[in-house]
Amino acid sequence: MKRIASVVVLGLVAGAAQAQFAPPPPPTSYQQIGNITYGSNGVTAQQIGNNTYYSNGVTDTQIGNNTYGNDGYSTQRIGNTTYDNQGNSYQQIGNTVYGSDGTSCTVIGNTTYCN
Repeated sequence: MKRIASVVVLGLVAGAAQAQFAPPPPPTSYQQIGNITYGSNGVTAQQIGNNTYYSNGVTDTQIGNNTYGNDGYSTQRIGNTTYDNQGNSYQQIGNTVYGSDGTSCTVIGNTTYCN
């Protein structure tokens, strides 16, 4: 589900965690403690203002309903759906986000679980 799950936890909508070389495996869960999100794949994210900084060197900047990554990935949120520049969409219904790629993530407390 790319960067989207950590963003759900952070309360933003972002995109895909793509390192320049070999990206880590996609996380199956995230836990938020304060403004830091810990992914089960070892990647952490910290939100400071409009920016989210990932431990793999990716930075996302949110401007209005749009998020731009320094890796070229971007998203736009319209209503309860987020669209990325790779043809995917993610719809949030309650505490669950459903991806057009068949993935889903659910927030329970301060932990997000993804399939």
